[in-house]
Amino acid sequence: MPPAEILIARSSIAARVRALASALSTAYASTAQPPVLISVLQGSALFTADLMRSIAIDMAVDFISISSYAHSGSHSGVVKIVKDVEIDLSDRDVVIVEDIVDTGLTLNYLRRSLTERGPHSLRTITLLDKTVRRLVPVPVEFVGFEIPDVFVVGYGLDFQGRYRNVGDILVVRDLARLVNEPDLLVGSLWPRRGQRRQPT
Repeated sequence: MPPAEILIARSSIAARVRALASALSTAYASTAQPPVLISVLQGSALFTADLMRSIAIDMAVDFISISSYAHSGSHSGVVKIVKDVEIDLSDRDVVIVEDIVDTGLTLNYLRRSLTERGPHSLRTITLLDKTVRRLVPVPVEFVGFEIPDVFVVGYGLDFQGRYRNVGDILVVRDLARLVNEPDLLVGSLWPRRGQRRQPT
């Protein structure tokens, strides 16, 4: 069994991002001020960039960084803001951009924090939704893909800072082995170190 397999191909990701961008463009077409996308770093950076390029209306973008994940790939349950947004969110329509929502703890914390800033509205868009892992109920208005309880990397999602630049979303079949061998996926993704596999 290969150490990782494609769960969602880059072509499917691109198509879904365009559809989500269209939904956002429609939902916020008549707002008084440009809505604010808040990209949750670092995982949602690629998703946010592709989303912004496909949105057909004026939108602002800001970034927030939250510490919440342990190195093992499991959720630590401790959430704190490392880098805060700079835009004044009072009376603005705000959209949180997540790479993945699983337990809901991070998103719940973030929603409570941003609600205190007095936005006109607050919604969430996520590329991946792992509802089977929910510990707290959180609203997620725009969802790219619902996935099972598997560990994934690629398209911005990482393992210890690695594999964010993989174009597809991969499911890791042996997380314990990856913990012990961080280079485990390199050979299959880039047969010669330093040489990127050509997109398919």
